Amino acid sequence: MREPPYAARCFRSDDSGSARTVGDVAGALQVESYDTTPLDGFPTRCHRSLSVPHESERLYAHACRVIPGGVNSPVRSWKAVGEHPLFLQRGRAAEVVDADGRAYLDFLGSWGALILGHAPPRVSAAVGHRAKSGTTFGAPTAGEVELARVLVDAVPSLEQVRLVSSGTEATMSALRLARAATGREAILKFAGCYHGHVDALLVRAGSGALTLGVPDSPGVPPSVTALTRTAEFNDVEGVRELLRARGGELAAVIVEPVAGNMGVVAPAPGFLEMLRAETSRAGSLLIFDEVITGFRVAWSGAQGRYGVTPDLTCLGKVIGGGLPLAAFGGSRALMEQLAPTGPVYQAGTLSGNPLAVTAGRTTLEIVREQPAAYDRLDSLGARAEELLRQALAAGGKSGCVNRVGSMLTLFFGVDTVRNHSEASRADTASFARFFHGMLAEGVYLPPSQFEAFFISLAHTEADIERLGRAARAVLAGR
Repeated sequence: MREPPYAARCFRSDDSGSARTVGDVAGALQVESYDTTPLDGFPTRCHRSLSVPHESERLYAHACRVIPGGVNSPVRSWKAVGEHPLFLQRGRAAEVVDADGRAYLDFLGSWGALILGHAPPRVSAAVGHRAKSGTTFGAPTAGEVELARVLVDAVPSLEQVRLVSSGTEATMSALRLARAATGREAILKFAGCYHGHVDALLVRAGSGALTLGVPDSPGVPPSVTALTRTAEFNDVEGVRELLRARGGELAAVIVEPVAGNMGVVAPAPGFLEMLRAETSRAGSLLIFDEVITGFRVAWSGAQGRYGVTPDLTCLGKVIGGGLPLAAFGGSRALMEQLAPTGPVYQAGTLSGNPLAVTAGRTTLEIVREQPAAYDRLDSLGARAEELLRQALAAGGKSGCVNRVGSMLTLFFGVDTVRNHSEASRADTASFARFFHGMLAEGVYLPPSQFEAFFISLAHTEADIERLGRAARAVLAGR
């Protein structure tokens, strides 16, 4: 008989096969330090779980009293898969450990930010050393110049870059700059592509908005969204026709060059090239949101991988090395329209924060020192895709696996996913069962059908094989 989800067991990341509960003094002390005062009931919108480990349940109950929904970002709530979330206390390499000391092989990777895995020693040491000299100054530092040089050298569209603190801030600022540069107000985005929680972009959005079934958020004025046009991702001819008819009205077209927020969806042949040609024809700016794909699918990002150069690029996740950092950039002529050299205002107290810059710069240095890093990530990703397809077939389940490099999604109940409409037909109930089954096998996945699995350089071939064995066992119902 199989053990129930969250049974008190887990597996070593070296795949020794021995069940264990992680136990170390620091972890035990951390658990003991939590407030263990008996609870007098759960808040209205939080629920008791019979299967989530004890300490995560207790923490969730406390969190719901002081944090809306108990989480600081909606997709973390596990609402899409049922139950409430595990609370994690630490990670190392490709493994995370929950508040009860149980370890899991991690394919979430902080939503793609951790290309080196958890707590890489060199990054941790660099951040610690930097912190001893001060954590923030509100003034320029040498580190932000060094990181900016790395970004400009790596990404084809960048001549100048402005550092910010989040992907949302990057896309918001890029749109403001595009509107100022073109003198136009309307923008075009694609259904299922998520660009942060900017008012103008919360229209047919992906990620948590798609997961939670809230494609348009209350509190966003109709007057704001009236300036946002939407189209279907990968509809080459339909979008070409739209841009030829209405492109002159658009300040910008913003797109994830590889969609990652409706699950992974690769661009159809000719789609990105069409966007480049038609925006140039219309005098609109093309913005690539590479918050996920930048330094993830290639050193030069998706634009390098596919050979299409946008006018503006937004970056995040990997470039922060696990700390809050993002960026947007483009040609010198465009970027010098930003204050203080130009009239377009953009600012941030913690922009270019020394700790985040240090983590990001050190992460990118380590990646650059491994000339075969992206070949290895592609190889691991290809093997994961192959094993997941085999697991579907062996279990007699319908579905498909979409992958670009080291990011992939297993969709249930659909044969192909090329756009938002097809992604929306995926069997979310089957994914939820798969998620909990994998968790019982000691594998931690993103808690939504519409997100990506991420593979890091800390994952080994043995880790990928273990992913495949776990998927086969779960889908076979053993």
